[in-house]
Amino acid sequence: MSLLQIEDLSLSIHGAGILKQVSLSVAPGQIVAVTGESGSGKSMTALAVMQLLPNGSETNGALLLEGQDLLNRPEDDMCALRGASIGMVFQEPMTALNPVKTIGDQVIETILIHKAMPRTQARDRAQEVLTRVGLPAERFPMSRYPHELSGGQRQRVVIAMAIALRPKLLIADEPTTALDVTTQAQILDLLKSLVREYGMGLLMITHDLAVVADMADRIVVMRHGAVVESGATGHLLQNMQHPYTRMLFEASGHQVNLPDPIDPTPLLEVTNVVRDYRLPRKRLFDAPGDHRAVDQVSFTLNRGERLGLVGESGCGKSTLTRAILGLDEVQGGDIRLDGQPVFSGHRPNLAVRRKMQVVFQDPYGSFNPRHRVARLITEPFHLLASPPSGTDRQDRIAEMLRAVGLSPDDAGKYIHEFSGGQRQRIAIARALIIRPDLILFDEAVSALDVSVRARILDLLAELCAAYDLTYLFISHDLSVVRTITDRVMVMQGGKIVEQGETEQVFSNPQHPYTRTLIHAAPTLPDIGRVA
Repeated sequence: MSLLQIEDLSLSIHGAGILKQVSLSVAPGQIVAVTGESGSGKSMTALAVMQLLPNGSETNGALLLEGQDLLNRPEDDMCALRGASIGMVFQEPMTALNPVKTIGDQVIETILIHKAMPRTQARDRAQEVLTRVGLPAERFPMSRYPHELSGGQRQRVVIAMAIALRPKLLIADEPTTALDVTTQAQILDLLKSLVREYGMGLLMITHDLAVVADMADRIVVMRHGAVVESGATGHLLQNMQHPYTRMLFEASGHQVNLPDPIDPTPLLEVTNVVRDYRLPRKRLFDAPGDHRAVDQVSFTLNRGERLGLVGESGCGKSTLTRAILGLDEVQGGDIRLDGQPVFSGHRPNLAVRRKMQVVFQDPYGSFNPRHRVARLITEPFHLLASPPSGTDRQDRIAEMLRAVGLSPDDAGKYIHEFSGGQRQRIAIARALIIRPDLILFDEAVSALDVSVRARILDLLAELCAAYDLTYLFISHDLSVVRTITDRVMVMQGGKIVEQGETEQVFSNPQHPYTRTLIHAAPTLPDIGRVA
C-alpha cells in the first residue's frame, strides 16, 4: 500500500487552472523526485498535500495519506497531521525560521504544539534530532540563533524541525538550491540517510535533474501543471520519451562556446590583498579577536578574459568581491583597475568604481519595483560626466534591451511583469549600458531553472562576442563555471588554493580541496541523450 497516493488531482485558483489530473505515489522508504521548470506545478502539488493552498482554491481528485483522504479533512485535523505525519522542508531556511528564537526553542516548539511529550522530554528529543542532522550540542548549542549559522546549518535546523516527530512523509521543496556543492551533497546525503533510518517516504521537489539522478527511486516530470512523464529513475533517464524531459536533461549539462580572448593586457590586478574582520569579545575585559576573511590573495584578470571564482560559503568570495568594488577597505595589499588604485588613501576611488558593474543573484531584490524598466537600466547613467539624454538615451535603452533578447517596448513595463530569467536579462542590460571595463557576476544564475539558466549562459556567450566582455564570475555551481569561464580560481579559507585554465583545473585538479569540490558536484549520467 502506498504511503501517499495522488490520483487525478486538479487545482484551480480563482478559476485559473493550476494542476491538471496529477497522479503520483510515494511508498514508505521511497524517494520520489518531482522536477520541472518554475510554474510547472511542483510546489503547488506539495502545498496541496499539506493543504496549505491560498484562498479561492478548488480541488478535485483524490489525495490519500495511508488511505485517508486529505482533501476533505477539516483544518483542525490537518493541523494535527502537519509536523506529526507530514513534515516539510522549505527552500529558504532563513525565512522558515524565526530570527528571534533560538534553534533549540524552534525545534522544541514543533514537539510541544502537538503535545507529544512533556517539555523536559521535548528538549531531549530536540537535542537528539539536532545531533542527528549534524548539529551536536558541543559545537552548536541549542541557545544559538539562526543568524549565527551558515546556510547549510540553518537548513539542517529546518530538517530537524520537520523530523522531530518522525513523520511518515517528508516533503523537501528545493532544499539545496542556494547551497554550495559540498553543503548540497551533505544535505542530500542526510535526507537519504533519514529515509533509510526512519523508513519515511520523501517527496523531493527540484528543478535540477542532476541533483536527484543518483538519489531518487522514481522521477516525476511536470510541465504546465500536468505530469508529462514518470518512471523509475534509471529507466526514465535511459528511455526518455517526452521532448520536455529530454530538454531538461540537456539543459542541466548545457555547454556554451566562448570566443577566444583577444587582448592579453592586464585590466584587474589584485596583489597580496588582506581583509580582516573584528570579532566580538568573548569576555568583558578580553581583547577583541580578528577573523581573516581574505588572506594574501593575488591574481590578474586580462581584458576580454572571463575568470571564475568558486568555493564554499564562508571562503571569502563575497568579501573579496566587495574589496574589488571598493565597498570594503583592505588592511593590506593593492587592487588596481587599468592601473588605477581602487582605494585612494582610506577612501574608494570613485573614478575607478564607475568602471565596474555588478549583476546580483536576486534580480528582483536588486530593482526598485516602483520604477519602470527604462529608469531601472539607466541608473548607472548618474556615474557618467555627461549622461545621454533625449533621443540618445532612448536609443541606448533600445540597444541594450535588444542586446539581451528583450524588446524596446519592454522599457515601459514594471519589473514584476517579467519572469526570473527576463529579470536577470534586465539586470545584465543595466550592467552593460555604460559599457563598463569589468562586470562582476555574483551567483547570477544559481536561482534560475536549468532551461532559463542555459538561455542566460548562451546570452553571455553572445554578449562576449558582441562587446568583448571582461568579467569575474562568482558561483558555487561548478558546471556553470566550467562552461562560462576561461580561467578559474578556487578559494578556501580566504586563500586562493588553485588557479589555472578552467578545463585544466577541472580535468586535472591539483589541490585536495578542488578535488573535493568537483567530487561533491552533482552530475548527470551520460545516458538518455536521444535525438
